[in-house]
Amino acid sequence: MSFAVVTYAERHFGDVEALWREAFPHDAPRNHAAAVIPKKLAAQPELFLVAVEEGRVIGSVMAGYDGYRGWLNRVAVLKSHQRRGVGAALIRETEARLRALGCSKINLQIRAGNEAVAGFYRHLGYDIEERISMAKAVSADRRLDLKKPS
Repeated sequence: MSFAVVTYAERHFGDVEALWREAFPHDAPRNHAAAVIPKKLAAQPELFLVAVEEGRVIGSVMAGYDGYRGWLNRVAVLKSHQRRGVGAALIRETEARLRALGCSKINLQIRAGNEAVAGFYRHLGYDIEERISMAKAVSADRRLDLKKPS
């Protein structure tokens, strides 16, 4: 089957929501599609891409660019469509869009111990950098537990 990588549109919401539930089953409510997507559409919506096959979303990536570095987030492919080049195509298109904006370095985070995903990114040319990832909840909901998966 062939697929296309396109910019997210509102008609994709239900499929993206289902994809993220499958890919990120332990997400905190702050990371659910209904909370995240409206915010992304307000900031650099052209960096929210989906892979579509026969009208159905099979993969997603959200990226951001701060004028210095790019970031990859919410990279996901339906389990039934993994190892078919969908993730690589999403990353390549996102990299091209970031380069067109002047981006010279792209960062991403994965959970420690997720060797399969680390291998995927290594295959695409990404390297592990020695860094400490830190976070602070700044929303009104101070109950956020930043030690839980995000």
